[in-house]
Amino acid sequence: MLPRGNTLELQTQKFQLLSGQNPYLRDDRKEQVSVTVTSLWLNAFEAKESIRLIETDRELFEQLVEISEASYSTAYGSTQQQDVVRAQLELTRLDDRLTKLKQQQEVSQKQLGQWVSGRFVQHYSMLDASTTAFNDIDTSFLPTLELRRRDLLDMDEQTLVEALTKHPSILGVESLIKASNTEIELAKQKYKPQWGVSASYGYRGNDAAGGNRADLFSIGVSFDLPIFTEKRQDKQVQSAVSEAESVKTKKWMLLREMIAEFESAKVQLQRLNQRNELYQQKLLPQIHEQAEAALTAYTNDEGDFSEVVRARIDVLDAELDKLAIDVERQKIISKLNYFLSIPSNSQIEYIEEEG
Repeated sequence: MLPRGNTLELQTQKFQLLSGQNPYLRDDRKEQVSVTVTSLWLNAFEAKESIRLIETDRELFEQLVEISEASYSTAYGSTQQQDVVRAQLELTRLDDRLTKLKQQQEVSQKQLGQWVSGRFVQHYSMLDASTTAFNDIDTSFLPTLELRRRDLLDMDEQTLVEALTKHPSILGVESLIKASNTEIELAKQKYKPQWGVSASYGYRGNDAAGGNRADLFSIGVSFDLPIFTEKRQDKQVQSAVSEAESVKTKKWMLLREMIAEFESAKVQLQRLNQRNELYQQKLLPQIHEQAEAALTAYTNDEGDFSEVVRARIDVLDAELDKLAIDVERQKIISKLNYFLSIPSNSQIEYIEEEG
């Protein structure tokens, strides 16, 4: 049986379009992995840096405990027993915070090891694990990520849509749309007749009287001509059209979701930048000044010990908040860079050739 119409050509075109989706999916997967690894690494860094800040302040609280105990035991100054207890309590709370942060750091590093462990690289990657420091995760400093396109932060929605339509995930759906349109054409081929060719050869022996009998050879041509199409062919075309429209709807839903997430991330970055500037220029200097003033007043027997402890806690909390802002900014930038990603060079050339 011969295929109907241009069925073979259209099927070849359909599979080529479907295979063209895979490079886009690979590029999108790379970007998603980059965001995931970045987030896990930043979690590990934040926990490690928080531990360092708390351990530094812990030494100060130990000194405050010693000062309060010495002052209370010698009955010098206005130190009371509750001040000693308060200092010891805050020291214990710091130990608890340290334990929780060490837990977070260990969990983040183990999760990060899923992506960058030396054994994984050795078995599943072309990279040389022996020359790459995957086993020793360096979280000693916070790198500064840069936006791929700063101009998009000030563009209108139409320009943003045009940029996002070049995203690998959107282009992957475009391949599905083209393939679904080809599926419609394939369904339409079933309206065309289908031709068939048959041939047979039959060997015949002699008859009962010993007479020779000729062998048989036959050839035939047949065709299937669809006449009543409303119950089969029409339904198949309608189904293919509905499927194509469904894929188009999937594209626009994905695009609207990406626009909303991009705008949300952009607003978060703007507010985080404002908070970062506020902490850097005003809040941190003022809190440190307050702590120094409280300690000076206490050493001169003019202040309250609880105020000294409270001021030191405020300094620690502010430094941890500033660290959280810095880390969150990097996460948001990583997420924005995902939305601003474009296909690899080979895929860009392919898009240009396709028009």
